[in-house]
Amino acid sequence: MDYSKEIEKRRTFAIISHPDAGKTTLTEKLLLFGGAIQVAGAVKSNKIKRSTASDFMEIEKQRGISVATSVMGFDYRGLRINLLDTPGHKDFAEDTYRTLTAVDSVILVIDSVKGVEAQTEKLMEVCRMRQTPVIVFINKMDREGKNPFELLDELEEKLNITVRPLSWPVSIGTSFKGVYNLYDRSLYLFNPGEIKLTSDGVAIDDLSNLLVDRFLGEHASQLRHDVELIDGVYPPFEQQQYLNGNVAPVFFGSAINNFGVRELLDTFVTIAPTPGPRPADSRTIAPHERDFSGFVFKIHANLDPRHRDRIAFLRVCSGKFDRNKFYHHVRLGKALRFRSPASFMAREKTLIEDAFPGDVIGLYDTGNFKIGDTLTEGETILFQGIPNFSPEFFKEVINTDPMKTKQLAKGIQQLTDEGVAQLFTQNQGNRKIIGTVGELQFDVIQYRLLHEYGASCRFNQLSFFKACWITSEDERKMEAFCRYKTELLAADKDNNLVFFAESKWRLEREMEDNPGIRFHFTSEFKIGASN
Repeated sequence: MDYSKEIEKRRTFAIISHPDAGKTTLTEKLLLFGGAIQVAGAVKSNKIKRSTASDFMEIEKQRGISVATSVMGFDYRGLRINLLDTPGHKDFAEDTYRTLTAVDSVILVIDSVKGVEAQTEKLMEVCRMRQTPVIVFINKMDREGKNPFELLDELEEKLNITVRPLSWPVSIGTSFKGVYNLYDRSLYLFNPGEIKLTSDGVAIDDLSNLLVDRFLGEHASQLRHDVELIDGVYPPFEQQQYLNGNVAPVFFGSAINNFGVRELLDTFVTIAPTPGPRPADSRTIAPHERDFSGFVFKIHANLDPRHRDRIAFLRVCSGKFDRNKFYHHVRLGKALRFRSPASFMAREKTLIEDAFPGDVIGLYDTGNFKIGDTLTEGETILFQGIPNFSPEFFKEVINTDPMKTKQLAKGIQQLTDEGVAQLFTQNQGNRKIIGTVGELQFDVIQYRLLHEYGASCRFNQLSFFKACWITSEDERKMEAFCRYKTELLAADKDNNLVFFAESKWRLEREMEDNPGIRFHFTSEFKIGASN
């Protein structure tokens, strides 16, 4: 087996968006065009009874939103595609941010009616910070939305990135006819089809062809004018500028109707980056290194409720992963072997024998893994940029069924291990506080505790502004601080000290009055510590 060729075949990317932009619908259609599924589902529809492949959790089906990242792998045109569908809602942004550490590029979905929204801007900031290559898909062109040129200007202004359209819509709204592929200069017309894959229609390789007038009628001259304007205003597309994160190619379409999805997929597999290097604490790890390394960016308990299995999702960064081979767990300092590693199509899993850089694999976990853990063939390294964030919403857990105390404790332990929330304890562990970055997380936790663990609880709201980790190189100053702030201190799951600030003003005062105490707003300060 040619090791380099296996790496070159990988394309690992995430789909991100503001809620309701059509991200999960686009995911379904990419899977459909890629041959991974035969019939596409719907996020919420009275006509389509089948749920989407990526929204497999019961609460996702009921609410019509994604609450956890789904991992899906499939083969297309001789390449291995690893697709991660992320939550769009801001309350689940922490899961999305961590997922972005595990991918090499991103497809950002924009609603043509609403344009750039608040969560879109935040997600794009993370992509720019990591210089992640981004492709933009402007969705819902079958609706009466904003002018395409207006949308391009809005993208550049609000997302602070240069754009270059690589496809162009033929009209919008009820008169939407299809898309013209500016990348390979061809026009594709589709018939609307909500569920089953439609035929390609007619491919026309030159806009001067009279067939354009025949199929587009009055819209033909407008398309020719728009394309001429685009070529005059925007410089030619340069793949390297995209790979450097400086230019975002833009595609238009309607995911629900299959318009523009094939153009997006075919161009994506041509221009998207192969697996790239990953920063570690001591050096940068290159994908072509022969020694295996990878990191855990997601943990999911009860992926299959029938077996109560817990899966750690690992991004392979270098070398080749082999089933049944022992690997070094850096944090624990011990060797682990995995008998049943798997690739995933959301909840559905397939046993694998090996994996290469770019692949995302699931490892059955009995409690050995935490978010950010590293596996290697012996080298002591820790991959960076996979933090927990300081929470902003806090509730005390109240057990409402004393007969299920053990189930509740186990459920809280496992669900907070996933990284969707953080667990803090006070009074020698008797008082349990859950902190999240979004209010909706509590509904998800309460629902899963009841339906997956048979444990019921209620939450008491706590009026804290923010939680942050505290450290100090001066033991006496730390002891003095803790002595006076006992009621505002807790321990996280790794027994690190956490301070609860009652207000923004109070937090600023504490930081000013205690220069010997360091206040940390992500858990990355723990890198290198024995956590």
